[in-house]
Amino acid sequence: MPVSLYHESTYQCPVCLALETLTFDANMLIRTPHWKQIGRQIYHRECGRPSAPLITRPNWQLSKKRTRGTDRAKGVFPLLDGSIYSKRRNYCPFRTPPLEAYASMLGDEKIERLQRLAERLKGLRLLELNATAQGGGVAEMLYSSVPFLNSLGIETEWKVINGNKEFFECTKKLHNLLQGMKDTFSWEMEESYCGTLTECAKANLVNNADVVVVNDPQPLGLASYLKKPAETWIWRCHIDIEKTTLETNYALRDFMARWIGHYDAAIFSAADHIVSHWPLPNFIIPPFIDPLSEKNREMSKQEIDRVLAKYYIDPKLPIIAQIGRFDPWKGLDRTIAIYREVRKERKCQLVLAGSMASDDPEAESVLDRIYEDTENDDEIHVLNLSLDNRLENWMEVNALQRSASVIIQPSTKEGFGLVITEALWKSKPVIAGDVGAIPLQIRDGDTGYFYKTPYKTARLVINLLDNSRIAHKIGSRGREHVEKYFLLPDRIADYLMAIDMTVNGAWDKRVPAPYIISFLPWFKPSKRKN
Repeated sequence: MPVSLYHESTYQCPVCLALETLTFDANMLIRTPHWKQIGRQIYHRECGRPSAPLITRPNWQLSKKRTRGTDRAKGVFPLLDGSIYSKRRNYCPFRTPPLEAYASMLGDEKIERLQRLAERLKGLRLLELNATAQGGGVAEMLYSSVPFLNSLGIETEWKVINGNKEFFECTKKLHNLLQGMKDTFSWEMEESYCGTLTECAKANLVNNADVVVVNDPQPLGLASYLKKPAETWIWRCHIDIEKTTLETNYALRDFMARWIGHYDAAIFSAADHIVSHWPLPNFIIPPFIDPLSEKNREMSKQEIDRVLAKYYIDPKLPIIAQIGRFDPWKGLDRTIAIYREVRKERKCQLVLAGSMASDDPEAESVLDRIYEDTENDDEIHVLNLSLDNRLENWMEVNALQRSASVIIQPSTKEGFGLVITEALWKSKPVIAGDVGAIPLQIRDGDTGYFYKTPYKTARLVINLLDNSRIAHKIGSRGREHVEKYFLLPDRIADYLMAIDMTVNGAWDKRVPAPYIISFLPWFKPSKRKN
């Protein structure tokens, strides 16, 4: 009769600090109410975070998918009024390099354009409002753009609104509805939304600002509560709005129209996202990456190898990667299906790495489904990267992207997809969904490829794995495309131009005018009208 090897280890969750002694039968956890084992990783059931043992396992039980330790690094936390960055309050916990550091990438002409625009608006007081400082592309851009704008002489503050779980569940539903989900935005949800914004309006959110930029639907309604006659309010929409939804869902259309009418202008990432019957000027300004940030800087092989070793990823085995938020629109099931097709013919591994933004209540359920779907495949690494230390998170994402042979982002809806921009910047061949503003970045067969079906995309991945010359060529074109169109200083110049036109009277604000203003010929090649 075989003898089982039992052994105990004490585990602690790095988030809620729950402690429990767990019993193992060889490598298998004997299940408990608070912890679960999926593959070779231990997860805390309450918060879904992977955890490391306080007492090290014997060598024969070391986890291949070992995660970070239990120490929590200090992050960036808002002040009582929601401030994430405020030069006026001497709270500037992060910074960007000076403009001169970007000169070699942009050239003199673009630098001079930015300097002229900044000089016109020097002394302007700008406030950025959004829902979270943790996770997602909006926060990532603000971490770079806010200190950068201050360095140009434009006093820029960044604040986040305060909302409870119910509020973020309702705003996530609003987000999904705007992107085309078939459902209703109930009266109860509307009450929750308005109730939270009423409370936010009582806080000292807007104080001596000339221009307020509100990002995405979560804080959209604040203009009706807080806008003063002398202020200019601009709504920046980062999501892929499905116009047919607004045409058929009258309640949703009326709900959005109720708030949007308080704004002086709106900024969208692509022309297809603009809602033509909203009577205000619309600017097309795509998002950007900061090429000098921790997430996009060059890295040494030693730095990359340390990250791979931390997560027990074999650097000698080709890596297919998808990196980004755990979101139902991101096409994670497609990526897993592609990998399984490739795996039938080539040895490789899949890395699914991301984080859970604090304003996204769906992330945990998405992550649980991925764990369940991949638990029996040791070559699939599902990494829930900590947001406790932003710079460490960015460094790890940078390393994982640079270590990948192919990066996949087959989203079903996408506002823009900064993870695609990041991957292109690192000269990686990228396969992405033909949705939202992704076609501004991916020109099929030129700067990247579009997802088709799991089988057809798998054949493409195999071709890229087998032909490094083709992979390098397509990756190089992708980097050139990003360098030309999607870097921080260049798109900040567009941003300042939009603010200048709105503030300084390019049109009569008293007359509703649905202009569409673009500073470059942004279009989707497949949908451009002759």
